[in-house]
Amino acid sequence: MRLTTIGTGTAAPHPSRVSAAHLVEAGNVRLLLDCGSGAVHRMAQLGIAWQDITHVALTHFHADHISDFPLLVMGWKWGQLPPRSTPVTVYGPPGLGALLERMAAVYGEWLLAPGFPLTVREIQADEVVRLPDDVTLQSFPVPHTAESVAYCIGEGSRRLVYTGDTGVSEALGDWAGDCDVLLAECSLPDSMAIASHLTPRQVGELAARARARQLVLTHFYAPVELVDIREEAGVAYSGPIVLAADGWHSNI
Repeated sequence: MRLTTIGTGTAAPHPSRVSAAHLVEAGNVRLLLDCGSGAVHRMAQLGIAWQDITHVALTHFHADHISDFPLLVMGWKWGQLPPRSTPVTVYGPPGLGALLERMAAVYGEWLLAPGFPLTVREIQADEVVRLPDDVTLQSFPVPHTAESVAYCIGEGSRRLVYTGDTGVSEALGDWAGDCDVLLAECSLPDSMAIASHLTPRQVGELAARARARQLVLTHFYAPVELVDIREEAGVAYSGPIVLAADGWHSNI
């Protein structure tokens, strides 16, 4: 399994970070986790084969996590020759289908009928979705918006958990227990803490509860980059900590 952090930023414009997007490659699966603003062109800049993405999983419906999805579909349909013909499945929490129908009403029916098989699949919290090559995908509700979820991607004994956007959740830490990588949001410093996002100290506590083998941090607003993120997260968590940048990658 290989993880590439495509977009490690937020809704706030940043000179070197685009909005949330991450690629997990396992077997023949090319799974894009979120597709925020700037992600599609960042993939091209990084030399990532956006044409080969097989699955997309969206954590929630804020613009900085979904706004480039129509551009990605447009790229598949009109931005390559020949146009895409292979199928894509888009996963998300309940409400995804209605959201994409509303987006299609704005952008055009091509968004849901792009000329290649596009399946929209809402995942229930207790469901294990089986992807090709024995890769699995599961979701778990997290405290951010009503629909927000985290994802766990499994391949054999390896597990990657992506928090999406979340507030403090001991239940999430328990669900993520013993994961190989915890890819977690780290939005704001303690001085700006809010219930719907994590600070470095809180994400360290989450990683410690999950007994994660590695903590990879993403989703940085500018103020959190002014504190010593690694030191503050390390108060509770003693494992390796990565402050991801756009284009960081690692095998899991």
